[in-house]
Amino acid sequence: MKVAVIGGGSSYTPELINGFLARTDSFPVTDLWLMDVLPERLEIVGKFAQRMVEAAGAPFRVHLTTDQREAVRGASYVTTQLRVGWMAARREDEYLGLRHGLIGQETTGVGGMAKALRTIPVILRLAADMRELAPGALLVNFTNPAGLVTEALARHAPDVPSVGVCNVPIGTKMNMLRRLGIDVDVSRVRLDTLGLNHLTWHRGLTVDGEDVWPRVLESVIEEMQQSDHPDWDVPLLESLRMIPNYYLQYFYYTARKFESQKSWPPSRAEDVMRIEEGLFKQYAEPDRTTPPEGLMQRGGAYYSTVATQILNAHYNDMGETHEVNVPHRGAVAGWPADWVLEMPCRVDASGIHPLPAQPLPPACFGLIAQIKSYELLTVQAAVYGDRNAAYQALLAHPLGPSADKVQAVLEDLLHTNKAYLPQFME
Repeated sequence: MKVAVIGGGSSYTPELINGFLARTDSFPVTDLWLMDVLPERLEIVGKFAQRMVEAAGAPFRVHLTTDQREAVRGASYVTTQLRVGWMAARREDEYLGLRHGLIGQETTGVGGMAKALRTIPVILRLAADMRELAPGALLVNFTNPAGLVTEALARHAPDVPSVGVCNVPIGTKMNMLRRLGIDVDVSRVRLDTLGLNHLTWHRGLTVDGEDVWPRVLESVIEEMQQSDHPDWDVPLLESLRMIPNYYLQYFYYTARKFESQKSWPPSRAEDVMRIEEGLFKQYAEPDRTTPPEGLMQRGGAYYSTVATQILNAHYNDMGETHEVNVPHRGAVAGWPADWVLEMPCRVDASGIHPLPAQPLPPACFGLIAQIKSYELLTVQAAVYGDRNAAYQALLAHPLGPSADKVQAVLEDLLHTNKAYLPQFME
């Protein structure tokens, strides 16, 4: 069985290798292909991956290539962890927002839009290669903004099976278990969460079918009451009876989050660049066969667990529940059925199946509808190089500029990213 990793030169790859090594008994991959457009990164990460696999008894082969079509050909599964423009582009996304008085973040606001415009055409070209060279293979996308990229795939490559994954749901479950002092495997835990990627509200948790949500919520409220700098206002939690995804702080506390960005440099991208510089030096150590501890500073904790769990559940027809991004197909009554949502889904050999879910209250749905409008306009802009759609996307976004500033922000975004946005230059 062949698995292809697009963006195989990523600093995340060693964690993913560990995920595959941990599942060799149930997920019998024979050939893992790491593909990257940067040969120097691929050489360092790929050789390290090969040493890791060799040290584990060589249960599968690791191949390195800069040719996407070679990597995809005949694959059963394709995973993506790419970053168009690399970390330097993320830094530009962050400072693009800052210089216009807006939130600068790689998935949220104007920075997330810039990343989506760069990424969607690349992912759709990958889908085209899969359609030709690996028909029926499942595309598991970890590339941010994961929900928006999955929305583009659902609308412009519906014949290519795909799912968007994020480490926030599993991280949330792990944190909630620690909060309650419960030591069980996360596979026995179900999180009732709904919304868009990085825009979800958590509203239930069960462990082996037992409802523990009241304990979770009261624990969080108590912590917020005792904190000098609470993440959430207690009246907010008591009113909603839900815990917002931490990315919602950008929407609920916009001024506070923007103020924290005024202390840059370093921005988060600059922090990661420093972390990755050290990681790649360690990856290059000829005797190293295990990931360094510093990998956890990189972010994306439990990514390998999420990715390999989903592949394993699909391959072995397990019917497990995972919180992922797919079109909900009417699972949420009253919401447009073609919207991609992040929600619990059953994963088996026939695909990814959204589970019926109660709609969120109006206080949450209003924001979701606004962001979904922005997402749909951004997909249109990315696919067709449509400047007017890009203008309207900025206009629709609640973290976007005021109407009299939209044109200036758009021109700055397009100019800053012109090397990666040829669709707008024609």
